[in-house]
Amino acid sequence: MTPRMANVYGWLLLMPAAILLIAFTHWPTVATLISSVYSPGTPVRPARFIGLDNYRLLVDDPVFIQAALNNLWFAIGTVVPSIALAILMAIWVNENIPGRGLLRLAYFTPTILPMVAAANIWLFFYTPDIGLIDQVLALFGSSGRNWLGDPDLVLPSLIVMTIWKEAGFFMIFYLAALQSIPPELREAAMLEGASRWSFFWKVTFPLLMPTTLFVLVNALLNSFKLVDHLFILTKGGPNNASNLLLYYIYETAFSFFDTSYAATITMVLLVLLALLALAKFWLFEKRVHYQ
Repeated sequence: MTPRMANVYGWLLLMPAAILLIAFTHWPTVATLISSVYSPGTPVRPARFIGLDNYRLLVDDPVFIQAALNNLWFAIGTVVPSIALAILMAIWVNENIPGRGLLRLAYFTPTILPMVAAANIWLFFYTPDIGLIDQVLALFGSSGRNWLGDPDLVLPSLIVMTIWKEAGFFMIFYLAALQSIPPELREAAMLEGASRWSFFWKVTFPLLMPTTLFVLVNALLNSFKLVDHLFILTKGGPNNASNLLLYYIYETAFSFFDTSYAATITMVLLVLLALLALAKFWLFEKRVHYQ
């Protein structure tokens, strides 16, 4: 095969993936950017170019600011605890303990549940007075609480549910990474008298950094794309206390039919996620070592 034919053959192999990537990733992004600088069109009044007016509206939009702050706290409350819990679970189920297979299945079960089903399970937990959590609290003489109706409790309640849903998924990646670490390293550390904590912090955790970076990026993306649970549990309430950016985008586009403003919020979210991803790669670049 000549070099020219080899290049043609290579491009032909890449073409299906490239077409899908352009059609479902790059073109929608460009179309969203174009829509964000136009007014929403109607059959009576066509869309017209308005420049950055939609972006100026974001600064004075209290719902957008509230949703952005909620999403910030939601990301802080879910990303780090989910990763920490996933590491602990992976280390435990990686040990040679009785019932290890069942324990792994139990940890992974929340992940395979559909999001709507998981939300309905937690809706039963959080139901005031008759929910499981309030019934358990009643055994200890504590009064019930409106977990999803209290502005101070609704976001922490969603955070707890999300950690329960995602920690088992991240555990699978850490478990695979732990099983790839040569056992000779642990044997050598034990001969040198290293404690379990010292071995984990100085040997295991650095070797898990590539997995941690991968999980960190995915956990951050997941924290900004939660929308299914809100349909079942809160619909962004009460008083936008649980409103997150993606749900606000959906509500703006499909409830208020302001697709241009929804496109504007989407572009801000895309830029924010891109900057956060670049920042994480820059911060972890010297700490990540690929074998």
